[in-house]
Amino acid sequence: MLSVVIPTLNAAETLPGALAPLGEGVRRGLVKEVLVVDGGSQDDTIAVAEEAGAAVVRSARGRGAQLAAGAAEARGGAFMFLHADTQLTPGWVDEAGAFLSGPRGRSSAAAFAFAFDDDSPAARTVATWVDLRCAVFGLPYGDQGLLISRSLYDDIGGYRPLPLMEDVDLIRRLGRGRLRLLRTRAVTSAARYRRDGYVRRGVRTLGLLARW
Repeated sequence: MLSVVIPTLNAAETLPGALAPLGEGVRRGLVKEVLVVDGGSQDDTIAVAEEAGAAVVRSARGRGAQLAAGAAEARGGAFMFLHADTQLTPGWVDEAGAFLSGPRGRSSAAAFAFAFDDDSPAARTVATWVDLRCAVFGLPYGDQGLLISRSLYDDIGGYRPLPLMEDVDLIRRLGRGRLRLLRTRAVTSAARYRRDGYVRRGVRTLGLLARW
């Protein structure tokens, strides 16, 4: 049984899209609970979560701290960590269920394939680079979601309360040999890239990763 953990901060606009595909997982018995871990939203995030039937956990602000708080409250035998601006595409229930019940479901973790909600050439170029990064370095980011058993999560020490790069930190402790990439796509909002510019934001992200 899967506990879905979604960290939020003023995510009322995108959260409904993230929550909607999870309903199929609930109906089919894969998802035990959905926990929205809020870091102090000033908009309608809490109301949106409660209206959708998600449990709300309040936490100190910071994605690493929020993810750790959600895992501590969760009751499932496995976790799916998902960003509030990411929407899973059809087929995710079958693929996630097959992975978790398969021979590597306890000893490995899995991330979804990456996509933007933008079909522009710039968005497709960034998505291609993400695919390349995952294939060559085995380094998915948190916006691709993460499926991981509770036992493996505990073995590697879980999420640390880092202000940035909490996803990279956990994946590096996990190790490439214990990571699988799924075919189902996690479609992430491109709003920040459109606002900042695809090239500028991409360079900034690479710079942060190098400094980290």
